[in-house]
Amino acid sequence: MNTPTNPNKALWEKGDFTRIADTMRESGEALVQRLGITQGLKVLDLGCGDGTTALPEAELGADVLGVDIARNLVDAGNRRAQEHGLTNLKFQEGDASNLEQVPDKSFDFVVSIFGAMFAPKPFDVAKEMVRVTRPGGRIVMGNWIPNDPTLVAQILKISSNYTPPPPEGFVSPMTWGVDTHIIERFGQAGVTKEKISTVKDTYYFISPHRSPAEFVESLRRFYGPTMNAFEAAHNNGKVEDLHNQLLELAKARTRAPVALQYRPPSFE
Repeated sequence: MNTPTNPNKALWEKGDFTRIADTMRESGEALVQRLGITQGLKVLDLGCGDGTTALPEAELGADVLGVDIARNLVDAGNRRAQEHGLTNLKFQEGDASNLEQVPDKSFDFVVSIFGAMFAPKPFDVAKEMVRVTRPGGRIVMGNWIPNDPTLVAQILKISSNYTPPPPEGFVSPMTWGVDTHIIERFGQAGVTKEKISTVKDTYYFISPHRSPAEFVESLRRFYGPTMNAFEAAHNNGKVEDLHNQLLELAKARTRAPVALQYRPPSFE
């Protein structure tokens, strides 16, 4: 019997997110430098993609497990680990809302940068992140902020305007960028408000594309949410409208030569 594909899995296996992740390497390394990663620390990088933060964590000497729902990104991450000679880094497939293959209290540090926020059932995500963290350990998330003027929040907002309405019960991943939601979700998982803090910061995409138009084309070809938006826009005769909106956004967020801005909050 054929079972339906998890829509979240299908989304991130669509296209080739590694092509987008290439623009995030320097910002990923810069963020990891601020996390206090030390030799021998056991780190779970959740929703890790192909290792934008997992790889620099391992380079600092941590023992890192990267978990992602997309098989193609897990495979790409293991290739990158091998290419860099990192025997302390491995990737495996898994769902952030049900980490059934991960034992309780097994990590000193759980990190999820623009990853677990996209998983369904956010209360389950928070519960699982707390469950696998040892007493005295830390959890850090980086999440896009709703209605933020910077790049990715606006890409997601524009894309959502062209895709069909989500199913009943859908919880927007952007709600992870709201302090009250973070406090509520981790509160139900047993973390007191006093142990939760949030901070906003700005990092940059360093894009290899020669123009904003090339960047938009890469989103159209490789980034799952934008690919879905273009497919829906094609069916509705609105491809040109979507393209023009994304192009104007890319132009507005470009700094010479091609630095494209985004802003994540993080919490621990």
